[in-house]
Amino acid sequence: MQQIFNFIFKNSNRILFLLLLGISLSLTIQSHSFHRSKIISSANFLSGGVYEKVNNLNEYLNLKTQNDALALENAKLKSLLFNAEDTTAVRKLDSLKSVKLEDIIVSKVIHNSYNVYENYLTLNSGELQGVKTDMGVVNSLGIIGIIENTSPKYATVISILNKRTQINAKIKKSNHFGSLNWNGKSTGFVQLTDLPRLALIKIGDTIVTGGQSVIFPENINIGTIAKIYRDTQTNFYTLDVKLFNDMTNLGHVYIIKSKDRDEITNLEKREKDE
Repeated sequence: MQQIFNFIFKNSNRILFLLLLGISLSLTIQSHSFHRSKIISSANFLSGGVYEKVNNLNEYLNLKTQNDALALENAKLKSLLFNAEDTTAVRKLDSLKSVKLEDIIVSKVIHNSYNVYENYLTLNSGELQGVKTDMGVVNSLGIIGIIENTSPKYATVISILNKRTQINAKIKKSNHFGSLNWNGKSTGFVQLTDLPRLALIKIGDTIVTGGQSVIFPENINIGTIAKIYRDTQTNFYTLDVKLFNDMTNLGHVYIIKSKDRDEITNLEKREKDE
């Protein structure tokens, strides 16, 4: 303790000078904004540099913990990847309860046009697989089109995005039906025409295939009502139907065999001839 007092007495002039210098600097900084901003800026620079160095040191010391966490995350991702469903596999068809599996031909779209008024698809299945003209083509989301021509290994399909297409369709919640066609404007929408004004409909209702077609089974999904047009001069609606399918992105499809088609067609032909 005595040594401390002796040190103060010996250096009293220097200590007094440093104390007065500190007080004068403090007063100068507080009374002049320029000096104060410079001091604060310098302090921030120094403290920021220190914080950065400390942070770098902490990161280095925590590398093992971070590596362990990354390894655990990678393990989880690999587990999900290895157990994921194969997206290239053909999706199971579960919407054709009235059609037997032996009456379905699995095929794949190898060419698809959708930017003209009369669009067609080409499939990699043909006569050798049992494909015939006027068979319906669908996938797990809904209808695609109708087989028009065949060769031994391939078949062409009239797309629903074709102005020549006429398909019987109805409101899912009722038996009111109309004719499904395409106006050539959008790849995401088709039109349902000749729907009676008596039909109770609203936007969002589902449209499915009707029961008056020998090509498609009844109740195959098509899309939902997007817009309703009322013709003041007739007793019919025209509907814009938003397709469930993205017709610009098609992969595997299903061709439906109709065993009763020939019998029904021949019977109807006999009725007309008589």
